[in-house]
Amino acid sequence: MTEATCRREIELEIPADNVAKAAEKVARDIARIARIPGFRPGKAPITLVRRRFADDIQGEVVQSLVPEYLEKALGEKNLIPVTRPEVDKVEFKEGEPLKFRAIFEVLPEFELGDYKNLQVQVDEIEAGDPQVDKAIEEMRERAATFVPVEGRAAKDGDSVLIKLKGVPTGGGEPVEADNVLVPLGAEETLASFTENLRGASAGDTKKFEARYPDDYPDKKLAGKTYDFSVDVEGIKEKKLPELNDDFVKEAAGEKAEVATLDELRKKIRENLEASKEHQQASQARDKILEQLVSKHDFPVPEALIEGQMDTRLERMVRSLASQGVDPRGMNVDWTALRRQQRDRSVTDVKAELLLDRIATAEKIDATEEELEKEISHLAEHGGESATALRARLTKQGALDTMKSKLRSNKTIDWLYSNARIEKTAKSEK
Repeated sequence: MTEATCRREIELEIPADNVAKAAEKVARDIARIARIPGFRPGKAPITLVRRRFADDIQGEVVQSLVPEYLEKALGEKNLIPVTRPEVDKVEFKEGEPLKFRAIFEVLPEFELGDYKNLQVQVDEIEAGDPQVDKAIEEMRERAATFVPVEGRAAKDGDSVLIKLKGVPTGGGEPVEADNVLVPLGAEETLASFTENLRGASAGDTKKFEARYPDDYPDKKLAGKTYDFSVDVEGIKEKKLPELNDDFVKEAAGEKAEVATLDELRKKIRENLEASKEHQQASQARDKILEQLVSKHDFPVPEALIEGQMDTRLERMVRSLASQGVDPRGMNVDWTALRRQQRDRSVTDVKAELLLDRIATAEKIDATEEELEKEISHLAEHGGESATALRARLTKQGALDTMKSKLRSNKTIDWLYSNARIEKTAKSEK
């Protein structure tokens, strides 16, 4: 036994008499169906059967007795494996006890510290007039129109309509595009495009080099350098709509139930307040878990860490796929990336173990009604019936996992309601 880990080893013996009885039974079972030259089925001497099928008999005895005695020993020692025990060092000699060793991991034993009087600080989130004004300006930006400009060159704030062709330096597949609208000076515009198109007029052709950053959203362009030939087809100036009731009705839409600027401001403020509460609550819950983990020092089963590392990596892959990126085509060291998830995975597992202990201590559990509500919610968003989803989850053995997740979430909510939350001004970097 190693104190600093959750790995355990036990060595067991099965009495010789029990082994002999089990071997006798297996031998007789084989004798009834075995085909041995010179003997009718079931008529061969048992001693001959034992010699001829010695390995088979030994294997059957080990498979039948080892799990039984191992389960009994684990119960007596009050050990609950979180991994399937690995059996080795099997010693099987006729007339002697059957000896073996089992290696497995167990949940850690630790004293639950104070968790009822936690104090955490969250950032104060402003939801006043400046934030309302900013939200309205963003709505105006989204409703902006682009008006053709004549008689002057392009300047920052304009959008230049171009036709482009780019050839990657060092060779490769060229890129071509028509009717591309480039906002000069915008944060999302490459500096090389702004610099070379500033001062351009319709009909101009510009040639320049542009390098895309490694983290550029379009993975086909990320990290590459292109030689571009760009034809300027036009210049457009952004026109923001006037801030009046007509704009409100068009921008907010009928479902928003607002018709005037005052009503829009009120609605935006309500949404900002709701978002503020949600963000602060989410931040508080994260900090509560961080504090809980920092207050408890205990080993974590390696198998649970490995499982969490796999889960985190799978989330990354699914996220990439949802963005239209094929992970198989990415030049990524997935083994190294998985390894980088270890520290975060240890924290995740510790947090779950702590939540489980607290839930048990406070008698917190997910009810059948809550489980049904969650299934209905997921079914509605997934476009299938709740009955079909429940059947599928049951078949996959995922209902217990869902119920466990609901229990953890209820425990976090309980901790949040019992913690002292302080709001502090967010530091500006």
